[in-house]
Amino acid sequence: MSATSSFDPRHPLKSLTIPRDALRPPSADNPRLGATLSLLAHAGLIAALALSVQWHTEDPAGVEAELWAAVPEIAAPRAQAPEPAPEVAPPPPPKAVTPPQPTAAEREAEIAIEMAKQEKLEKERQEALDQKAREKRQRDEKARKEQLQKDAEKERLDREKAEAKEREKDKLAQQKQEQAAAAAREKARQDQLRRMNEQLGGNGAPTSTGTAARDAGPSANYAGRIKARIQPNIQLLFEVPGNPQAEVRITVMPDGTITKWEITKSSGVKEWDDAVLRAVEKTGVLPRDENGRVPSPMVITFSPRPRT
Repeated sequence: MSATSSFDPRHPLKSLTIPRDALRPPSADNPRLGATLSLLAHAGLIAALALSVQWHTEDPAGVEAELWAAVPEIAAPRAQAPEPAPEVAPPPPPKAVTPPQPTAAEREAEIAIEMAKQEKLEKERQEALDQKAREKRQRDEKARKEQLQKDAEKERLDREKAEAKEREKDKLAQQKQEQAAAAAREKARQDQLRRMNEQLGGNGAPTSTGTAARDAGPSANYAGRIKARIQPNIQLLFEVPGNPQAEVRITVMPDGTITKWEITKSSGVKEWDDAVLRAVEKTGVLPRDENGRVPSPMVITFSPRPRT
């Protein structure tokens, strides 16, 4: 630092002002001095190049240079290389310890323990095999029972089907027999009727084209006989005015038993209609016609007085 500079802590930039004459280079009035300095500079450069090729054989020497700065600074302390750690000797290898040899009793005990373990393992293995065998037998027995049940069910169904077919066959045969018997009875009846007609002859008109011995309708006086059977059962507590007429439809069985009766045409007098119905119910049975039959149904008219 130049002796002419001064440092003022209150004005740091102002105190660092350098005089202009201090920065001006010196005058080169002597040329020899310049040439000498140039040769010395080149010789130093050549020497430096010669020394620089030996970097791989020698460590370059440290060079210290003092630098001048406009602002004075204090350098930090030089870093110190860490001290090498002291080498620690490896621990000696452990000495081999020879295990104590077992005695004969201990060997026998170990052998017995090992045999007991083997026996236990063999026993467990045998028990596992036995368990598997039992389970297999149970599965086989269950499957056999299920198969027997299936076979029994199939046999039952087959037997029921066979029995149903047999019953159907017997039913058809019975129906055929009944039909044949009915046909035989009808044929015998027709033959009997034909023989009776041939023996007795018909009672129809000469111009009749029928083949029966008698007409199917009732005889001429049959209605009168019916009315004569029912009329006495008509009971009234008072005389019915006028001459009301009630038509009654009567249904009977072949033996003459009355099964149904109803008014088909009212007389207009309810008392008379009810009295006629009660009389029919009280009569119960009608007489047969001349041909031994009772026609059904029949419609008969009842009135308090005979028609004139």
